[in-house]
Amino acid sequence: MRSNRATVRAGVSMAATLPMLAGALALGIPAAHAADHPLRDILAGTKPAWATTKADKGTTSDSAPVSARVYLAGRDASGLAAYARAVSDPGSASYGEYLSAKQAQARFGATRAQVAAVRAWLTSAGLKVASVTPHYIAVTGDVAAAEKAFGTQLHNFAKGAHTYRAPARSASVPQSLNGAVLTVTGLDNAPHKADHQDQLPPPETVFRNAGPFSSSYGSNIASTLPDAYGTKIPYAVKGYTGKQLRAAYGAGTHTGKGVRVAITDAYASPTIAYDAATYAKKHGDAAYTSGQLNQVLPKHYVHTKECSAAGWYGEETLDVEAVHAVAPAAHITYVGAASCYDDDLLDSLSKIVDKHLADIVSNSWGDIEANQTPDLAAAYDQVFQLGAVQGIGFYFSSGDNGDEVANTGTKQVDTPANSAWVTAVGGTSLAVGKDDTYLWETGWGTEKALLSSDGKSWVDFPGAFTSGAGGGTSRTVAEPYYQKGVVPDSLAKANSAAGNRVVPDISAIADPNTGFLVGQTQTLPEGGQAYSEYRIGGTSLASPVIAAVQALAQEARGGKPIGFANPQIYAKYGSKVYHDVTDNPTGSGLAVARVDFVNGYDATGGLATSVRSLGKDSSLKAVKGYDDVTGVGTPANGYVESYRRR
Repeated sequence: MRSNRATVRAGVSMAATLPMLAGALALGIPAAHAADHPLRDILAGTKPAWATTKADKGTTSDSAPVSARVYLAGRDASGLAAYARAVSDPGSASYGEYLSAKQAQARFGATRAQVAAVRAWLTSAGLKVASVTPHYIAVTGDVAAAEKAFGTQLHNFAKGAHTYRAPARSASVPQSLNGAVLTVTGLDNAPHKADHQDQLPPPETVFRNAGPFSSSYGSNIASTLPDAYGTKIPYAVKGYTGKQLRAAYGAGTHTGKGVRVAITDAYASPTIAYDAATYAKKHGDAAYTSGQLNQVLPKHYVHTKECSAAGWYGEETLDVEAVHAVAPAAHITYVGAASCYDDDLLDSLSKIVDKHLADIVSNSWGDIEANQTPDLAAAYDQVFQLGAVQGIGFYFSSGDNGDEVANTGTKQVDTPANSAWVTAVGGTSLAVGKDDTYLWETGWGTEKALLSSDGKSWVDFPGAFTSGAGGGTSRTVAEPYYQKGVVPDSLAKANSAAGNRVVPDISAIADPNTGFLVGQTQTLPEGGQAYSEYRIGGTSLASPVIAAVQALAQEARGGKPIGFANPQIYAKYGSKVYHDVTDNPTGSGLAVARVDFVNGYDATGGLATSVRSLGKDSSLKAVKGYDDVTGVGTPANGYVESYRRR
């Protein structure tokens, strides 16, 4: 499942062999013909890492139900990856020669003969075909039929405090299918779901910020509170607006006119149209024109309680309002998933690719890499590659738990932000001063200390780590070519001598203490609903902000799609089009004061005053040059215009 920007999903980790296996899967190449699988091709990575001999609890009942998806490799899996790279690389002769959705399917999609062959094999094993899409064949049946089809036994395995079903060895398919199968998902039944990447309060009950506030950074100094880092500190901003963010990131006169941006999340807010229109009117953003905001939604929703469906409403609201605030003329399409599970989120991404609903796609959800499995990684990468050949770029939040140690006990990155085929968006603390002047940014990382009972000091200053931008070095994804020569070896080779993918690629505002003002209809404690506004943050904010900036850049280049942007992002590294973000830009330490309602709504439950130190992201550091908090940096004046075709 994919849920709130805190993240949690289901297991994987194959140590040193996994980068090679993941690469093979991404190209749809079976890892080997095994001696114990005569005339069969192994689907590498379909046995999860947690399915160990020690954890084995015995065979699963033959009659237990199984639902699986058999993903189709298509007619030219290796050619798809090669063409996706060629059209995305400014140094390639094929750069920008995008295909239409129909052309992409005709060139790289599965043939009718492949679909028929895979379908016949599945039904001959006793599985029932539930649906067929351009990407996969969904089947249902029992364990006995699944074991027959995929050449493996299904056992029960202990995973933490739970027991789940999984293959006792990697699944395989008949060689006679000639590589038509990319992978299979669903043989293990551990939950594969995502969290929305943000610092949102639950929308079921109204949330409000207490004052005092600053209207711009430093405009209201907390003169009666104790010093921090040897000086008086300002109150947190009430929440930046689009006007301030556009100025900070060099929007100029561009508005995103003619550019299509899609947003994916689970479920859909029933009040999004009203909330977005109300917010725009209150904050001076352009009014939505007819058809400028629309939704593509599933017929039915599932797992609503398990996924806390209403908790996703605020995510959608943030994403839509942030894109419109920064790119007020861009066309926005919200594509809602039926649940927070990977299968449903993949379906939403596939809708965008199959119908080319947008050129830029913002995704503020994810999970920890340890919960990623190679089978799902392969399915995601195939969609991202099909998008790349059409000129579609995918942007993913990098996470809100820093190095994830405090959250999971293990240093790791988030996924799908770890994919080599997406742009991972990190986070910063942003200072916008008087007259919308950009002052500085730090890497987003917060330490919190409370005010003492006598009001004269901060208790255990600077306090404990609370949240920060996700980043670091992947353990499963090989270092992509565009990062070589930019990302320091100390990061790229932290987990293997061959080098791995490092997250993020680029960054923008994320810190809730220097956050964005959002307007949303919420439930009042006394009953009823009303529109209310609150400050928000998280890389859930950074992703739609960068997507909106990319919309401005696409407009600047005459509407020509930017596509998969990473090769261009890294090609501009070290130039003045980026703010090179570091953790302590003033050299003296930075913090803001916050006053919060204890009950999250009003002062009847009391107030809590705290100091929030900035630039303290777990073990991650924002330093001069590329770093694992902010990537190459944030867009500066000149970034948007740098995409103009010459």
